[in-house]
Amino acid sequence: MIYENQTYDEERALYGIHDAEIKNCRFTGPADGESFLKETQRINVSGCFMDLRYPLWHVTDGKISNCEMTVNCRAALWYDKNIEIKDTKMMGIKALRECENVTLRNVTVDSPEFIWKVRGINVEDSEILGSEYPFFEVQKGKIRNLKMKGKYSFQYCSDFELSDCNFDTKDAFWHSKNFEIRDSVIKGEYLAWYSENLTFINCKIIGTQPFCYCKNLKLINCTMEGCDLAFEKSEVCAEIKGKIDSVKNPISGEISAEEIGEIILDESVGGKTDCKIIENGVLR
Repeated sequence: MIYENQTYDEERALYGIHDAEIKNCRFTGPADGESFLKETQRINVSGCFMDLRYPLWHVTDGKISNCEMTVNCRAALWYDKNIEIKDTKMMGIKALRECENVTLRNVTVDSPEFIWKVRGINVEDSEILGSEYPFFEVQKGKIRNLKMKGKYSFQYCSDFELSDCNFDTKDAFWHSKNFEIRDSVIKGEYLAWYSENLTFINCKIIGTQPFCYCKNLKLINCTMEGCDLAFEKSEVCAEIKGKIDSVKNPISGEISAEEIGEIILDESVGGKTDCKIIENGVLR
């Protein structure tokens, strides 16, 4: 079945359709209906304009391409399975939640609370702007070439591979587990507190007080800029090119850098540490 060049604004306009193509349609109008593609299966949506609420809930096997979801298209995809989105703008709040097996390619996003409690996410060549709490409680993801600006990203996430990304994101990776991040720039204050099994390879880390209360943290061939009071109460193995502004109260492991501005060991660790701190090849 093909639905083409139509405008729909009524409640549940195409509810429950299956094995269908929806081409160049507009979901907007005075009736202000919602849930226009709810409970659908095996649909291919292309070139559509979506300006109404809750359009794609409980969808199985859906493809969305060259579409625009406006700020009025809130909570666009919930409880879906096997979804591919490409060449699309997603501007409504809470765009993806409680979904499984989702792929985004060349997608532009401005959606607070974007991607919550998703299981299996693949993101490529995309941009996220102005989002708060993107990637919250997400399990198992692979991300390549994502540019993101927002706050509180990747909290309570697990089992991710990230590469060639550029993030400007405060309080990222809190309580997250089992990440490998390669060839990326991570800018933001208070990075990765309370995390476990995070590995950064060939990354640039920017911002104050990174990596506190971490377990099994690894930094390999990384650089740090504006990073003071780093590694407090953390188990860490870090190989840093260039300077760390200051290191405070690491618990164990080894921190090696070409230059360390200050080492702070205060009363909370009894003025000592089991972490080896090496500056320009010399144990301090």
